[in-house]
Amino acid sequence: MDKNKTVPTAAELELLKILWKIEPATVRKVHEAVNADHKAAYTTTLKMFQIMHEKGFVKRDESARAHVYTANYSQEQTQSSIIKDMLAKAFGGSKFDLVVRALGDSTSSDEIAEIRGLLDSLEKKTR
Repeated sequence: MDKNKTVPTAAELELLKILWKIEPATVRKVHEAVNADHKAAYTTTLKMFQIMHEKGFVKRDESARAHVYTANYSQEQTQSSIIKDMLAKAFGGSKFDLVVRALGDSTSSDEIAEIRGLLDSLEKKTR
């Protein structure tokens, strides 16, 4: 994700999550999926896609009457961008502080074992 771009807002991220599952898609198709969870006006969804297009989060195919959208960045790229932004803003760039806060007191033994395995794997790659 371009370093000059902002990260998606919560509302934009909600639409991107839907788009990643069903893309390419028209605004109408995404709007129907949004309405399955909660009521929203079609014009609101349309305006959000226009804004996301201006920000560079989505691409728009204008060759048909109904514009077809695809995400400009993968879910993984977007998640990485959000984490980098949060890391810089909330944790002063400290990955350690981020992990400590994320794990907190509610981490299960199974999750700890999975994380330990991941850390071991990452450590082997850096050797």
